[in-house]
Amino acid sequence: MRFFARGLAAITLCSIALTMQAATVEQPRAFGHVIGDVLTQRILLPSKGNVAMPSTGRAGVWFERRNPRIEHDAQGRAWLTIDYQITNAPQALTTVMLPSLTLNVPGGSALQVPEWPVSVSPLTPQTAFSTGDLQALRPDRQAWVVGTAPLRRQMTWTLGVLALTLLAWFGWWQWRNRRDAERLPFARAWNEMRGSKDDGKNSGARDWLCLHRALNETAGQVVHAGTLAALFAKAPYLRPMHAQLERFYQHSGERFFASRELPLSDAEFSLPDLCRSLYRAQRRQQR
Repeated sequence: MRFFARGLAAITLCSIALTMQAATVEQPRAFGHVIGDVLTQRILLPSKGNVAMPSTGRAGVWFERRNPRIEHDAQGRAWLTIDYQITNAPQALTTVMLPSLTLNVPGGSALQVPEWPVSVSPLTPQTAFSTGDLQALRPDRQAWVVGTAPLRRQMTWTLGVLALTLLAWFGWWQWRNRRDAERLPFARAWNEMRGSKDDGKNSGARDWLCLHRALNETAGQVVHAGTLAALFAKAPYLRPMHAQLERFYQHSGERFFASRELPLSDAEFSLPDLCRSLYRAQRRQQR
């Protein structure tokens, strides 16, 4: 039984040897490598050049296999070119093995690429030389002092321009309001109402007369409840306030021309609110 098992193993090994053959390989330089170096291995392929490409990625602890490619030399022979990049740095000079590789050839014997030893050295010695300026630790390097004077000047100019812009805008806003107060009828009426300090009956009458004058000036004629159409023809932007103006003329007639006591007090009709609304509508129209 033992003799039979040994014979079977020998037959198996022979069959494997018959199906695999040593590849012709151009190996990379075996010495003088450090982390990051790329080692190129070239493998001669059969005449047809058909071979199963090896996988890419990490190949052990020391190497990463990159994308393989097929190249042809001057004689027309096909070579499988594989790049291996060293991905680790040893503490001292070390010998590492470029991994072996089995390439399956369709319809032919597999190609066996053996391991290949290469030496890898560290980038710097593990310990410093402790002579001269070659010390284990160097003192902290002070950061360069950034000059802030140009930044301060730029900030001063920026803030100055901003302040001038705000002052110019505020001055323009004040000038526009004064111009409107002199030019727009409802603006003059609104300013007179705000400047009125007396709370007596005569003061209230002056406010009503101010708004009457503003309406007459806007329409270019004397306006009453029956001639509102002329006002709206001259100032169409006042049409949305038709109902409020009708109430104004109704209360104005009752205030100045009624011979009996008024059924509605002036407090139920806000004259300043109406004047302010007319002023805003006229100002929007002028813009």
